[in-house]
Amino acid sequence: MWDRFYALKNRLSFSTAKGGVDPNRLSTLRSPIQKFRWVHFPRNADLPGEFTYRVTPAFMNPQDELSYGEAQEVKIELRRETYPGQLNVAYTRGFISSQAFVDRYKTISQLLPEKAKHGLKFVPSHPRTVEALPWMGFEAREVILDVLDKAIAETQAQVRVVAYDLNEPGVVSRLEKLGSRLKIIIDDEGDHKQPGSAENQAEKCLSQSAGGQNVKRQHMGGLQHNKTIVVDSPHLHLVVCGSTNFSWRGLYVQANNAVVVQGEDAVNLFLKAFDNYWNNDTVAGFATTGSAEWTDLGLAGINAKVAFSPHSQANTLLQSVADDIEHGTTSCLFYSLAFLYQTRGVIKDAIAKVTKNKDRFVYGISDKRVGGLVLQKPNGNYAQVFPAALSKNLPEPFKSEPTGGGGIRMHHKFVVIDFDKPTARVYLGSYNFSKAADSKNGENLLVIRDQRVAVSYAVEALTLFDHYHFRVKEQEAGKKGTKKLVLVKPPRKPGERAWWVEDYTDPRKIRDRELFA
Repeated sequence: MWDRFYALKNRLSFSTAKGGVDPNRLSTLRSPIQKFRWVHFPRNADLPGEFTYRVTPAFMNPQDELSYGEAQEVKIELRRETYPGQLNVAYTRGFISSQAFVDRYKTISQLLPEKAKHGLKFVPSHPRTVEALPWMGFEAREVILDVLDKAIAETQAQVRVVAYDLNEPGVVSRLEKLGSRLKIIIDDEGDHKQPGSAENQAEKCLSQSAGGQNVKRQHMGGLQHNKTIVVDSPHLHLVVCGSTNFSWRGLYVQANNAVVVQGEDAVNLFLKAFDNYWNNDTVAGFATTGSAEWTDLGLAGINAKVAFSPHSQANTLLQSVADDIEHGTTSCLFYSLAFLYQTRGVIKDAIAKVTKNKDRFVYGISDKRVGGLVLQKPNGNYAQVFPAALSKNLPEPFKSEPTGGGGIRMHHKFVVIDFDKPTARVYLGSYNFSKAADSKNGENLLVIRDQRVAVSYAVEALTLFDHYHFRVKEQEAGKKGTKKLVLVKPPRKPGERAWWVEDYTDPRKIRDRELFA
């Protein structure tokens, strides 16, 4: 039981009289937060319950002395499960390129294998591995391993898995323990079919433990891109789906989400989809099954549906999702979409049209082929961000961040529409919102029309957005010759402006302030 308030800390500070900065992270009572909206992650978030935040306005006089106004309090409930016993949304940490990672673990050396094919035999030797991997994998790692552990303990449970990347030994070793209770489909396209690949290694191991008849390789019309686990027994009905690959990068490097659904109806839908994949290796064969159609997950009080790819022209979903984005967004749109800018298509066009509408609020982020990220900034412009953004010429207390790990780091695939309204909804899954995802690959796509779930994804989008937007600001400061970002003091000279002026004059920042007020 916590019986006192703890001041948040801020890495940004006011400049000193000599123009320097304080090399320490300071209490926000000394370094106030100069934003109307921010995301805070409680240090003891693993303790579910009610958290009380006290916000106090700070003022500065001409002598740079701070004083404080009347405090206000708000209570926020945190819970381990989004809807206990029915549905839980979980995320990976996704922030190797972060000050928090540097503070704790300094380097990713000895934490991750150099190549995916080394994954199943790699043993981390980092001195803080035991705590680092759970921290990096966060909720998604926890729920995925928990579902597998429950399946192992429930000796009557049958398990069905569809995997794209499969090189995380903690996952594969658990699958081995299931023996013949496991049936698994593993992708065999691209690098996954090359000699020595981790997927080939996993196939060999699981063929020995489960029996060769229970292991299948498949790529549909392009990729078998699903990341699903289904556990079914008289007493246990669990499904894992979402964007998180069962791999080192999927769990420990990338920003990903995993959704755990409970209930017989949901399990039966995913079991049926598994059987339809197992029995149909072609697009034409699978697309004619009921699994390719929207079907309700059967959750009490939660409007949630799932559909599996690939689709035919008769039951394609891509255009209907684009139409909902373009014509259904009445308030705001948040998205985090890996590979969006590698393909041209109706989703990108729909987002562009909503973005041009001055009455709609849009924040979004997507990876980019050249290795960075495309970030839509609060002023509506776009800037490219790279994982190595905070790497040099940094003022204390900022430290250079790791740049290794290879490949993209933003791997989410979700779109949130009107999170602030009762009509809030989110599209999510392994589905990349592209033609290939719709008509070639094996994929899962969910639409959940529920405000609590939509808010969860909106907060995740904001966390990513702010994380990388700060790196844009740091880059821009460097280009202007400014070596440090500091807090803004009140105007003392003609032409100086208060830090909050743009929040009341810039149309997009006005919308931001009002939307989250």
